[in-house]
Amino acid sequence: MKKIAFIDKVHPVLKEGLESMNWICDDLTKISREEIILKLGDYNGIVIRSRYPMNEEFLVNANKLEFIARSGAGMENIDISYCAGRNITLFNAPEGNRNAVAEHALGMILSLFNHLAKGDSEVRDGVWDREGNRGVELDGKIVGIIGYGNNGSAFAKKLRGFDVRVLAYDKYKTGFGNEFVEEVTLSEIQEEANVVSLHVPQTPVTKGMIGKRFISQMDNPFYLINLARGTIVNTADLMDGIDSEKVLGACLDVLEYEKSSFEQMFEKDEQMPRAFKQILNSKKIILSPHVGGWTVESYRKLSQVLLDKIMQKYS
Repeated sequence: MKKIAFIDKVHPVLKEGLESMNWICDDLTKISREEIILKLGDYNGIVIRSRYPMNEEFLVNANKLEFIARSGAGMENIDISYCAGRNITLFNAPEGNRNAVAEHALGMILSLFNHLAKGDSEVRDGVWDREGNRGVELDGKIVGIIGYGNNGSAFAKKLRGFDVRVLAYDKYKTGFGNEFVEEVTLSEIQEEANVVSLHVPQTPVTKGMIGKRFISQMDNPFYLINLARGTIVNTADLMDGIDSEKVLGACLDVLEYEKSSFEQMFEKDEQMPRAFKQILNSKKIILSPHVGGWTVESYRKLSQVLLDKIMQKYS
């Protein structure tokens, strides 16, 4: 009989499924980090989202640990090398929220193109400005997708109903081109795309990937979509691109400044970076609070995917 520690809240379908295997599932979501560390020696599995980093310091007492199940796609909060050295299996669930991310990306770019947030705010304030809210169409654009895994391919699928040309580049994957998407190099995306959408994980290679150099290498003024990780985009360089009109606009579901630092910046204005102030004041940028994969449906799907993977390994 295995014991599983739930460190973050996830959809109950995962707990119910594991308990159907006669496993014991304990809720550790309400106790402190220090208390969890002391208890981990009793557990064979851990279920997480992103509450704490899974590193040697955190896992020091987890002598029975066989797996970590992450409800989500990104694994940057887990010390993968350390876990591999201890033969700890890592599960994640990018299949669970790929549709949500794709729909959110599409919704953001259409909202930006048609000034929906601006128009809504103005009408509520008694301003009826039709010309100032004249939109542009997605039809006829060339969309470049960087990263063609679960999320990138799901976004390409959503674009099939629009008359757009879709280019995709993936550093680690080949042979995925079909009638809906053209497999290209990164340079070809920079030569042709009007819209660039990011679907890569946070790694040392991708951190700061979209910066001054990348922007300068784009042949056309372009729109940027980022539903991946905030650190992939250098915020100051993005705002320089906006100011020079090399970047026409941006859809940002993720930021360099996420929840841990985000709220503090609003408490003390002097702590707010200049580039972030520019983002907040820009009408060319649409923001959302890292909810691209955060739907009612994906909440359940993420847990179901993890359950299926765990059951497959232990069946």
